[in-house]
Formats: sequence, C-alpha cells, structure tokens
Amino acid sequence: MTKNGHEAALAEKRRTIALAGNPNSGKTTLYNVMTGTRQHVGNYPGVTVERKEGEARLGDRTFSLLDLPGTYSLSARSEEEIVARNVLIEEQPDAVVAVVDASNLERNLYLAVQLAELGVPLVMALNMWDMLEAKGLTVDRERMSLLTGAPVTATVGNTGRGVREAFALAADVAEGRRPATLRQVDYGNEIEPHLQQLQKRIETMPALRRRARWFALKTLEGDPETHRRIEKLCPETAAALFADAEGHRKHIEQVYQEPIAAQLADRRYGFIAGICAETVSQTGIARISRSEQVDRIVLNRWLGLPIFAALMYAVFHMTFTLAEPLMQGMEALFSLLGDRVGALWAPGSDSLLRSLLVDGVIAGVGGVLVFLPTILLLFLAIAMLEDSGYMARAAFIMDRFMHAIGLHGKSFIPMLLGFGCTVPAIMGTRTLESRRDRLTTILVLPLMSCGARLPIYALFIPAFFPERWQASVLWGLYVTGIVLAVLGAKLLRSTALKGESVPFVMELPPYRLPTLRSMLIHMWERAGYFLRKAGTLILSVSVILWALSTWPRLPETAETAFANERARIEAETPDGPEREALLQELEYMTAQAALDYSAVGRIGRAITPAFRPLGFDWRVSTALIGAFAAKEVFVAQLGIVYSMGETDEESVTLRDRLKNDYSALQALAIMLFCLISMPCIATVAVTRREAGAWKWAALQLFGLTILAWIVTALFYQIGSRLLG
Repeated sequence: MTKNGHEAALAEKRRTIALAGNPNSGKTTLYNVMTGTRQHVGNYPGVTVERKEGEARLGDRTFSLLDLPGTYSLSARSEEEIVARNVLIEEQPDAVVAVVDASNLERNLYLAVQLAELGVPLVMALNMWDMLEAKGLTVDRERMSLLTGAPVTATVGNTGRGVREAFALAADVAEGRRPATLRQVDYGNEIEPHLQQLQKRIETMPALRRRARWFALKTLEGDPETHRRIEKLCPETAAALFADAEGHRKHIEQVYQEPIAAQLADRRYGFIAGICAETVSQTGIARISRSEQVDRIVLNRWLGLPIFAALMYAVFHMTFTLAEPLMQGMEALFSLLGDRVGALWAPGSDSLLRSLLVDGVIAGVGGVLVFLPTILLLFLAIAMLEDSGYMARAAFIMDRFMHAIGLHGKSFIPMLLGFGCTVPAIMGTRTLESRRDRLTTILVLPLMSCGARLPIYALFIPAFFPERWQASVLWGLYVTGIVLAVLGAKLLRSTALKGESVPFVMELPPYRLPTLRSMLIHMWERAGYFLRKAGTLILSVSVILWALSTWPRLPETAETAFANERARIEAETPDGPEREALLQELEYMTAQAALDYSAVGRIGRAITPAFRPLGFDWRVSTALIGAFAAKEVFVAQLGIVYSMGETDEESVTLRDRLKNDYSALQALAIMLFCLISMPCIATVAVTRREAGAWKWAALQLFGLTILAWIVTALFYQIGSRLLG
C-alpha cells in the first residue's frame, strides 16, 4: 500500500469528537490543549460563525476534533445555536464532550441536558474544577454519571489537569468501547403523554426515526428551524404532524397559562436541580442564595419529613372542615330528590320502578355523589402542592427511605399520583427504567389511598369521630397506606424481586405560585374521572346490586303472613303511638326478611363467617364484593341496603344509620380493610398490561386481600380486648 493509500485508510477510520459548551466555559482551552498547532479555522458554509477543526492524538489513536460554537442551549434562537444543532444532526460526530463550568453547574448543565435529548453519545467534562473546590464544594462524579447515563470527569483546562483523561473517555465512547445510555427528562403528567404521542407518530417517519424524541420536543415547542427541516425531509406528512403538535401545545398552554417553551425549560432545570441536589456537597464554608435557603429548610434531613407530614395533615383538616357543610347540603338534596320521586307513587306502593329509582339509583349513585365536595377539595389541595413544585420535594424527602427498601425516591412520585387514582399512577411507573423497580412499585401502589376510597372515609369518619379527630384519623389512614407500601416494597425487593436498584434523578422544579386556572383544571380532570365512574360503572353496578337485593322475592306464603299480621294489628290495636310502633316494627321485619331472602342477603350470610373475626356483618361483607368493581360501590351498596330496609318516611342519613349499628372500632376496621384489600378491577387490568403477565396481577389481588384480612383481624381482635 502506498503512503497516500495508507493515510486514506487511516482517514476512513478516524473518529470525530465534538466539543460543546457555554461561552466562557473553558471549551476552547480544552480544544487548544488537545490540538496544539494541529488546527485550522474557517467559517461554516453560509454563515459567519467560526468553525474550528483540529487533530487530537491519544497514544496510537488519532481523532478529528470539532469545536462547536459556544451556546447556552440548542433552542435555535441565535445563529450559533442553529449551527451547533445542524452540525450535531447532520454531521453526526461519534462523540460529544459537553464542557461544563463546574463552578456554575445548574446553568451549564442545561446545554448538556439538551444534548442528551438530542441523543448524541455524550461525555461530560466538569471544567474549572479548581474553582468549584475554592467554593468549598465537591461533586460525586460517579453518582452524577449514574444519574445522567453519561461518563463524567473533572478537568482544569488552564493547567491541563484531567484533559487527556476526558478525551480518552470520549474516544472510548466514540469507538463503542463504553456505551453512554443517556437518561431523559420526564416532563410530567401533563406534558409527557402529549410528547409520547408525538414521538410515536414521528417514529413512523423513517427520516426522523433516529431522533424521534428530539423532533417531538421541538415540534411540540413550535421551533421554526425544526419545522423547516421536517418540511424538507417529510413533505407529505409534515402538515399533519404540525397540526397534531399544535393541538397538543394549545392544550398544555391552556392548562399552565404560559408558553410551552417555558414549561419545558422549567422541567429541564428541575431535572438539573435534582442532579445537583444528589451529587453536590459542601466541604467548606460558602454563601447560598435565598432560593436555596428555602430548600435548605424544606429538604432538611430532620425538618423535611415533619414539614411534609404537617402539610398533609393541614390538607386533610381543610378538606373535612370545608366539605362538611357542602356534604350536608348534598345529603339533603338527594334525600329530597328521593322523597319527591317516591311521592309519584301512592304510599306503600310495591312498584319495582319506584324501588329501582329510589332505592337503586338515588340511594346508590347519590350516596356516592354526596362526597363529591370532599373529593374536589382534596384534589384542589393536591393540585396546589404539585403546581407549586412542593410535591417533587416530597418525593425527594422520601428518597432516603426509598433507598432503604431498594427503591429510588422517584418511585414515590407514582405513589403520590396514587392519591388521585391508582390506574394512572401505575402507568406513571413507565418512567422507571428498572423492571424490578417498576414491578415493585406497581404491586404496592394500591396501598396508597386513591380518591375512590375517600367516599368510604368521608362516610365513616364524620359518623364515628368528633370534628377535632377527623383530620387525624384520615391522616393516619394515608400514613398507614404509605408505611405498608414501604414495608411491602422492602419484602418484595428482598424476595421475589431481589436485585440492585437503578439510580434516578430526582427532579426539583422551581417554586412557583400556582395559577387558579391550572389548579382548577387539574382538580376537574381528576374529579371528572370520578363523575364518569358514577355515571357509568357505579350506576351499572348499583342497578345490579339493587336487582340482587330485590330478587328472589319472598314466597307468597311469607308475604301473606306479614299482610295478615298487619291487618291484625290494625284491627286489634287502637290508633295511637303503640299502634304506630307495632306497624313500624312489622315493616322493619318485613324489609329485613326480604333482604335476607334476596340474592344479596344469601351471599352476605354465606360469606359473613369469613369476615366475622374482622367485626363485619353481612351488610359490610356483601358491600365488599361490589367494591371489587369500584371502591365507591361499597358506599353505594350500603346505601341500597339501608334504603331498602327503611321503615319510615323521615329523612335519616346513611351516616346516622351506620352509627346506630356499628362501633368506632368497627368503623376503623372497615376503613382499614378497604385501604389494604383487593384493588378495583380497573387496577387489576392495568397491572396485567403494564407488568406483562397475569401472575403479577394475581399476586397483587390475592396478596393484598390476604394482607388486609390478617391486619384487620389483628387490629379488631386486639382492639376489642383492650376496650373490654
């Protein structure tokens, strides 16, 4: 082979490494250290931005080194940003070294995060390391590497310290010796679903498939440079894609009342704040900003958890205090509605239609809708905490506890979502890259008190506990669910799902004042799901339960016997209080006999022995069967049973009737069992889909039910003995 041929072969094998970084980050210094005099300068075609290229040698390896224009981001707002993006997309260097000013991490990491979103093979060089040390700070580079997925090294450009080591890492990445699996920013429950829909659509477009998430982000943002590129590469499908993105963008901006670009930037800075919180530590004395002082208190090792607990207690206290008069108004409204509908028939009418409407629909669905004010207020409070940025801090506070059970604090975010509904919370575990972490979180998520359980709590707590104890009882139930979820996760990670946990970045978005519009939208989206269930699933199940409570009817001989007894009382007893009392007692006996003879009564009596150690009677046992369809149906079933057993025309609330039949200990046992026991059918279905096998859904269903029986039985039996 001739000399020229040999050089040509070497040139074909030569890899390209690009340097990217903020202005004044020391990027050019590192470039000069590596290239020396082996560089040339020119302009990029069509623009005046300077282009620097050179040759870097590492032992027997030679690389082309490209110094990209200094830029703060890849948002295409300046010529430098456009050039940097175009080079990365079109020339596709084999590796990129993100030069980060270590003394100003949060601002400089923004570009590194965007480079990761672009999907380039990335190495992060924390330059000016000496200045970071002078501030009394240090960075756990190994942990930062685990959190970001990119190799991280320290450099001091003006002395050459660590520079060659940084480019050796980049060379390994360029040659595929060290893969860099970059972690992406999670843009949250409002933005991420829209982003993923766009990403799936772009993945069907071959010219854009390789960087689908990047193009989805830029299209959602409405970036004009990206629009021009897509129109050039995909002229036939570009218009439809842009229209789709416009719809997603309008929805998100309507919710947050600010441009989508600002939302994306906030999430990126939240991601960066999480990285810094977990990797940067103080080794000396340094001044902190006022904004950091807030997190020093909120995220304090000793104060963080009490602050979180106090905030949640305040939320529950506010929920009950403000909701009680509204609930009383709703109860009066549905009671009046039942009386008006019932009055359309003659007194004592045996019409099945009357029974269906009054005892089935109004008593069942209405008995659930009574608790809508409580649900609205709780969701409003949670939306306020989420939109303010505090909920992310709550997950960070729980991080060290989650690490103790083999999970990361990020697993607590789906658990927080579980306070609203378990189904989207399970879907939210998709952000967890480790399958073990995902399965563990999915299996314990039903232990978080979802909004469907709130009607049960709102039914029993005001009936059995004075106002000063109501928030404490509700707070205790939520804390019990969290503690059991943590213990359950520890058990799973120590047995069936044993293995090392994968580190994740805890995203800490900036604090902000939530807008009323945003909070109302988030509140209504969650409450709307509750109302849709009330109008569909709960209505259907209520009608089914009413039918089971109505048929089979009492035998004709029994009905004749009750009718004869009524005639005897009316004939032999003079008008007065004694006669009315006897007739009411007879009506009660008739109603109870009809319920006992019905399918519901028979099922309830059959399964009651299994629930007797828990302090449950046949009414509660039967209502638990309906709760498998939806937790709210438990309240609907009790409403149907008590409505059908009603012996007078006076309006007596369901809570008053429960108070006459059960003790406070039984009420706590019922709520505890409903907290822990079998998840609803929708949760089982989504667990099967997300976990990929029925065995996990079965483990969740039967495991939690068995756990609920054991815990509730112990609680009731011990409580009964202590109370005498």
